[in-house]
Order: sequence, then C-alpha cells, then structure tokens
Amino acid sequence: MLTEQPAKTDAAPRFTHRQVLEILAGLMLAMLTSMISTSVVATALPTIVGTLGGQDQLAWVASATLLTMTASTPLWGKLSDLYGRKRMFQVALGVFTIAAIAAGFAQNMGQLIAARALQGIGAGGLQALPQIILGDVVEPRERGRYSGYIGAVFGVSTVAGPLLGGFIVDNLSWRWCFWISIPFAVVAFFVIQRVLKLPFVRRDARVDWWGATTITGGTTALMLLLSFGGTEFEWNSGWTYGLGALSVALFGLAVLAERRAADPILPPRLFRNRTFVLTSAASLLVGGSMFGALMFMPQYLQIVKGMSPTTSGLMTLPMVLALLVASIAVGRFVTRTGRWKVFPVAGMVLVALGLYLLSTLHVDSPLVLIGVYMAVLGAGLGACMQILILAAQNAVTRADMAATTSGVAFFRSLGGAVGVAAFGAILTNRLSAELASGLRAAHIQVGGGGTPNLGAPEAIRGLPAPLLEVILESFTRALHMVFLVGVPVALLGALAALALKELPLRSARSSSAPAE
Repeated sequence: MLTEQPAKTDAAPRFTHRQVLEILAGLMLAMLTSMISTSVVATALPTIVGTLGGQDQLAWVASATLLTMTASTPLWGKLSDLYGRKRMFQVALGVFTIAAIAAGFAQNMGQLIAARALQGIGAGGLQALPQIILGDVVEPRERGRYSGYIGAVFGVSTVAGPLLGGFIVDNLSWRWCFWISIPFAVVAFFVIQRVLKLPFVRRDARVDWWGATTITGGTTALMLLLSFGGTEFEWNSGWTYGLGALSVALFGLAVLAERRAADPILPPRLFRNRTFVLTSAASLLVGGSMFGALMFMPQYLQIVKGMSPTTSGLMTLPMVLALLVASIAVGRFVTRTGRWKVFPVAGMVLVALGLYLLSTLHVDSPLVLIGVYMAVLGAGLGACMQILILAAQNAVTRADMAATTSGVAFFRSLGGAVGVAAFGAILTNRLSAELASGLRAAHIQVGGGGTPNLGAPEAIRGLPAPLLEVILESFTRALHMVFLVGVPVALLGALAALALKELPLRSARSSSAPAE
C-alpha cells in the first residue's frame, strides 16, 4: 500500500529574501545555459552537416545529449548527498563547459557526437541540482514564489535558443552555437561560489555503483530503442527486441540492487510514498505531451506556413509568455495560500485542451489563432511543471529530497524521450499514408509510384504547386493525429494529479513535515 512518509526533517539554514534571489540568479543562469545549448543546435544542424558531413549521423547529435542527460539525472542527486550540493553543481557546470568547448572545436561528426554526449551528462546535473538546492534554501510554503521563476526559464530558453541559433548561423560560425554558453556558465559558477553557503556534513557512505550501473544501463538501452526505433532500424527487428529485453533485464537488476544497497540512488521507500509515485507518473506524462508538441510545432510553422527558423521561434512567444505568467502567478498564489493541488490538475487539463486545439489547425489557419492555441498550452505547462516537484519535495524528509527531486526530473526527461519517439513514429507513418492517399486522389505520379522524400522547408516550397498542395495538406493531417494522441496522455496526467493528497506545505521554520 502506498503511504505518505513526510516525517521529521532537519531544520533548514536561514536565508534572507535577497540571499535567496542571489542564489536563484546563479541557478537560473546555469539552467538557461544548459537549455539554450540544446535548443540552439537545432537551428544550426543543417549548416553543421554541410560542414562536417555525416548526414546519416544527424540524429545522434541531438539524441546523444538527451540520452546521457536522462541517464545521468538520478546520479547527480545521490552524488550531491555524498559530496555536497555546491561542489557537484560546480562540477556539472565544469563538465558542461568542457564539453561545449570540445563541441565547438569538433572536426568531424564523431567528435561532435562524443562532445554532445559529455555535454548531456553535465546538463543532467544542471537540470536536477537547481531544484534540489532551492529545496535546501527555501521551505515548501515559501518555495512557490521562487520555483515559478525556475519554471519560466524553460519558456525563455524555448524562444531564445532558436532565435540565437538563427542569428549565430547567419552572422557567425556555427561553432559559436556551442561556445556562446561558456561565459554564462563561468558567471554562474562564480555567482554560486560567492552566494551559496550551505552547511555540509560529510556522511559515512559510498556510491551505489551497482545501482548506478544498472539504472544508467537500463535507461541507455531504453533511450537507444526509443531514439532509433523506426529510423535506424525497424520496430519489428532484432534490435528492437534485443534492446527492449536488455532494458527490462537491467531495470530488474536495478530493483534488486536498490533493495540491497545500504545507500541507494533511488531508495525503494520512495516508491512506497504515494505522492512521489503520482508526481513521477504525472511528470512522465507531462514530459511526453510537452516535448511531443514542442518538437513538431516548429515543423508545422516552417513547412506548412513557410516561416524561417527565426520567425517560427518568434511564433512561440505566446506560449512562452503564457507559461511565464502562469508559472510566476501560480507560484505566488501557492506561497500566499498554501493550496497547490488544483494547479497540476488544471494545468494538465489545459495542456490537453491546447493539444486538442492544435489538432484543429489547417493549412490556412490564421497566425493569431495559432498564437492563442499555443498560449493555452503554455499556460497549462506553467501551472503544473514546478508544482509537481514542489509537491514531491514536500512529501519526503529532507534526507530524501535530493533523490526525490532527481527522480521526478528523471521521469520527466524519460517521458520527453518517449513522447518524441512515439509522436515521431506516428508522424512518419501518418505522413506516408496521407501522402500516398493525396497523390492518388490528385493523380500525381512520383519516383516510381512511391511517395516523395521531403527535404528542407525551402526545397519543399520550391515544388510544383499541385504537389506542394498535397504535401502541405498531408503534413497538416499527419500533425492532427500527433496532437490528438497527446490529448489522452495529458488527461492521464491530470488523473494522476487528481489522485494526489494535498498535504499542507511546510512553513519556513517548521522542523517536521505535515501530518498525513
């Protein structure tokens, strides 16, 4: 039976509002740096491939970072317990910076992919540790007002990345897409060095290497399956079954390892905590619906609406502004009232509504309508993402907060990987079927009676009018299915949030968690 275990916890160190804002500035700068470095590369990929070659390895540039980031996220929480939050945060920044330098100097695709994989390891720490540090600095009742700003970082990076990437590619070398993050990382390093003063008691504990190996290995096998199934190999193939079996076996061994470890990375007791299980499930689902939508919306804007990468980035402003406003407003309301459960429920419902509205878009949909629909999606994401982490942190002891935070972040990243892979497969299959149907209806013959291979958006726009019309309509219809599939995923997340028990948020000086 799942039970709440928000028992006693150590008193938190005292920080003034100004000190918290200074610490938050360093954390947000580091998070912004890691998120922009991921999104900025997407704009530069065509140029990078043109310079380094290796078109067949293009997917690895993005997937290598996502894979290592997801796999390493749980490890950073445990390492911060053993060696200190500040130290490990600075190590993550260091790994990220070294990888950015290496990526910028890459002379071939192999070197670039290796650097991006290393960068993902650093990014995993920069995703999990700021939430953990914020949990050390501020108690849950006051945390909402600050966590809203961290949630807003995601929205800013969503727009800033593609815009910055477009500017760099047009005016500088693509290598600056990696180097541009270095000065921000250095500033964040020294800001945290100066302002973060957390007590650290050295613990007589060892790293759970067996648990780390099995968790990382299982996650890596699953990520490889999701990233390359249907592209590098068929879903119905030996690779699919082999990687699936390997993932299941390693996760099974991870369960055994964590049950026997004296100091596990993901303590089994967390999975007896109702709030942790439900917030992890909701985060998995919100990650799937969120990344699925964000990955494919730019394709609609660039292919169907004929926008440049920079302009399509600007079109995400309504979503980002709505996410920003919702995240900050919800955080302040939670701090003022202590009530939080309604927001992840309502947020996931808004995400489902936003995805449904996006599924109704057509080739000639007005830009204002697109902006309104994206704003609905952004408001839903802003209302739920940070509150889920806050609820999970509030339901466990301070000793388990790092493992809890990194665990929830891990499931959100895993959901994103699953969402991108699943929605990508749906888009590919539906597009192929829609193109075949549209070409037959229009009596158009291409390349031996098959379907055309779609190139860059500029190349698609240069096709003859009858063929272009079929392609745009087919792509729009395929996206309808992608967004519609996201609707029940988001609604399942709302149900998981609805099942949460609204435990009172701990006050600033409370020494124990709220009673169940």
